[in-house]
Amino acid sequence: MTLRTAPLRPLIVLLLAVVVAGSGCARMKGMFKDKDKNEGLPVSELYDKAHGYMENGRWSSAVEVWRRLIAQYPYGPYTEQALMEQAYAEYKAGKHDDAVSSVDRFIRTYPTHKNIAYLYYLRGLANMSRNAVFMARAFKLDMSNRDLQAPNQAYADFSTVATRYPNSRYAADARQRMVFLRNEFARFERNTALYYLRRGAWIAANERATYLLETYPQSEYQNDAVALLGESYARMGNDKLAADARRVLEANDPQHPWLTGKWPHDSRFYNRLNPFAGDL
Repeated sequence: MTLRTAPLRPLIVLLLAVVVAGSGCARMKGMFKDKDKNEGLPVSELYDKAHGYMENGRWSSAVEVWRRLIAQYPYGPYTEQALMEQAYAEYKAGKHDDAVSSVDRFIRTYPTHKNIAYLYYLRGLANMSRNAVFMARAFKLDMSNRDLQAPNQAYADFSTVATRYPNSRYAADARQRMVFLRNEFARFERNTALYYLRRGAWIAANERATYLLETYPQSEYQNDAVALLGESYARMGNDKLAADARRVLEANDPQHPWLTGKWPHDSRFYNRLNPFAGDL
């Protein structure tokens, strides 16, 4: 029996050494694990620390401290202000989804707060900045060709500010942003109609141009919509309606390039197939 078990002893010793070393590493790792440096700090100290980060433009660090304050002191005189500050810091840090969530939480918790107009305005700013903002800025992508769900929500937020709180300090800017977004929505419809026109889908192009005129009257792109109507009618062989569109355009925008046959014009294959190609 002794002769049979003797060769196993080195193996057993090796296994025990591995186990001990593993547990030792785990303990060592625990010893050097980063501890939340904000945990346990007094609420006033956390508040001042977060404000200091914001004054220096360190938005992500401020967000971290605001979250710790709210988690550690969910009730108290600092909590309301901390929630507002957190939402703003998240917006400035480019964490727009988090900012929207924080604003939603605040509105649910304090629906009659004296600064509620500001919260709706801030949510509008965050929604307006969502959906690949970095890509849009870096590569100059056409915003009107992106997903419009967030911009539509931004429009609703600004509308809430302008209609419910018309005397607030944010109402005037909210109305200006609504005009900008409305023009972007109109441009989306214009670009979609151009895409259909490039593909030879005359009826679809005509319908989108009609929708633009009916939904966004007096937008920056209403004359393009009239030109698209004229072009689509002409290509469908309806000369009477095409002539009507031409007369309307001559009366409202006599310099429009469609009247001289210079718009729309793009023979590039890529643009004919790409709905995100933007203006022609």
